[in-house]
Amino acid sequence: MKRQKRNPADRAFQRGYLAGMQGRDRDSCPHEQTDARSNWMAGWREGRSDQWDGMIGVSSLHRQPL
Repeated sequence: MKRQKRNPADRAFQRGYLAGMQGRDRDSCPHEQTDARSNWMAGWREGRSDQWDGMIGVSSLHRQPL
């Protein structure tokens, strides 16, 4: 059975979320296209918010995108 391609918008969001959780700067966004960049930034904002709320380590596992 063939695997379906992952949705690029979801992947950008996931990568942004992980970058935010790691405390990386928002200027490290690798995307130039508007849609991918906005999805990455939305994930980054959510990841940073979770990091600021103290969701690091095991407590953040339920929030991380798959």
